[in-house]
Amino acid sequence: MISNVKIVVVDEDKLVRDFTVDVLEFCVNREVQGFDNGSDAWDFIQTPDNAHVIISDTATPTMNGFDLLKNVKETYPEKTCIIMSHQYQDEKVAKELGADAFLAKPFYIDELFELVQKYVVTDYVNS
Repeated sequence: MISNVKIVVVDEDKLVRDFTVDVLEFCVNREVQGFDNGSDAWDFIQTPDNAHVIISDTATPTMNGFDLLKNVKETYPEKTCIIMSHQYQDEKVAKELGADAFLAKPFYIDELFELVQKYVVTDYVNS
C-alpha cells in the first residue's frame, strides 16, 4: 500500500496549473508538484520517489502531453496518466497512447474530484 500518493500536474497555463494543484492538495491532502512544461515534468518523473499519478495538458512546451504520456507508459506502465485538453478529439489519441482517463477543458471541479476518487483514493487505498 502506498501511504502518500504523489501527483504531478503539467499545464503551461499558470492559472489552470495552480488551481489544479491547490484543489488536489486540499481535497486529498497529497503532495502535488506543478510543472509548466513536459520536459521538466519528465525529468522529475524519472527521479527516485517520484509521482504515482500524472495529470497533463496536451499542449505543453518542450514536450507535449502526448509525448509525456507515451514516455511514462513505456517506462512506468503502472503509473496513472490523466490527459487534459480543450480539444475533444484528443481523447481518442490519449486513449490509444494508454491514458487512464481524459479530462475535457474547461472541466468542472466535480469531474476532477471523480478522477481523484477513482485513481488516487480508491486505487491506492485498495492496493
